[in-house]
Amino acid sequence: MTGLDTGEAPDPVPGVRADGDGPDGRMHDIAPSLRKDPPQIPEDAMDVRIHFDRTSLWRAGWILVVVVALAAFGRWVLDDAGTVIFTLVMSLLASIAMEPAVSRLGRSMRRGLATGIVMLGVLLFSIVFLISFGRLLGEQLATFAKSIPQLIADLTAWANERFGLKLDYTTLVETFGVTSSTIANAAQGLAGGLIGVIGAIVSTAGSLLTFSFFTFYFSADGPRLRRWVARLVPPRRQQVFVVAWDLAVAKTGGYISARLVLATICGSLAAVFMLIIGMDYWLALGIWTGLVAQFVPTIGTYIAIALPVVIGLIGDEPWQGLAVLAFALVYQQVENVTLEPRISAEAVDMHPAVSFGAVMFGAALFGVAGAFVAVPMAALMLALFEIYSNKYELLPHIAEPQPGEARWREDGDDPDGPGGAPREPVRRARRMTIPRPTGRRRHTPA
Repeated sequence: MTGLDTGEAPDPVPGVRADGDGPDGRMHDIAPSLRKDPPQIPEDAMDVRIHFDRTSLWRAGWILVVVVALAAFGRWVLDDAGTVIFTLVMSLLASIAMEPAVSRLGRSMRRGLATGIVMLGVLLFSIVFLISFGRLLGEQLATFAKSIPQLIADLTAWANERFGLKLDYTTLVETFGVTSSTIANAAQGLAGGLIGVIGAIVSTAGSLLTFSFFTFYFSADGPRLRRWVARLVPPRRQQVFVVAWDLAVAKTGGYISARLVLATICGSLAAVFMLIIGMDYWLALGIWTGLVAQFVPTIGTYIAIALPVVIGLIGDEPWQGLAVLAFALVYQQVENVTLEPRISAEAVDMHPAVSFGAVMFGAALFGVAGAFVAVPMAALMLALFEIYSNKYELLPHIAEPQPGEARWREDGDDPDGPGGAPREPVRRARRMTIPRPTGRRRHTPA
């Protein structure tokens, strides 16, 4: 018999009740003496006290002082040496833009000689252009500046007549700030023609010499500079540095050189066409068309052609505006199909919205120079993110393209689509073959 039946024997385990034990022999309760009540927190312990370490406090204060001092020093450097820094940055970008031509010439001659030949070619082209068209360009710009009020008046009258508007010429002139004194000053500055251009060049001779000096050495000693900077990076990070350097050269150099070539072709053909049809300001409008159409992404083509079309429509012969519009439409198709794929096949390939946003952001921060280099810099950052980020397989219902969706080609895409059905034309971007860092793998769902 057990101690439970007689009441004399103690429990087998102190503090454990055996009543209700079933066939499985489990115990069902714990004696009150073995239960632990939650600890009671004294009332005086409810107050929270924070003790500051004087060492940490002094360290934080000194860090704040150093940060403020560095910010003040950086602002002082930018204010007093901003021009020099800007010249260095533009020289570096110019050397990167010359890199494709210098690399090709460097295969058969010394790199310094190749750099000198490229820079001499650019200088000779600039001199020939200024001698041939400098005075004409200055006269056209001055005449165009003087005719701005009349152009606004003609445009206002044309809009009121065609669309039944009630625009006031005086209000428009005051809104855009096109006063007689402003126009006179602008025309006086532009009327000098070639003499004015030469005077401006002479006045900035120091900056041009500095720019040329640094551009030459950045290009001629590019490989040496790359090795010197790589020595400052730990070995495990040198691969990342090499990838970033090569991408910067490929993206920036390819973009700027391709845009310059396309701008030259576009501007030259537009100027020749306007000259043939007898349009005023043909040289200035041709240069405007080439530069704006190529260096302003997405909407640059429309902005570039809008100005000559409007000038032609409100002129004495409105058919000239329609002719320029027809030329722009035909040329744009020819460029998209034949010229641009061959010239800029290895240059920047980015979504149009990203390109336009990068230009607006760069222009807001650094003006025209920022807008000029914003697209290749954005492409560089996106390319680095593409290389050093992990990508995952998409779920089938997410990967399926939506009806009518414009699709960009990605790595691993089947060019013929599911079932061999041809897809809509997609942009085929040539990408640099760059090894991914070791130890990084793409994850796929199990």
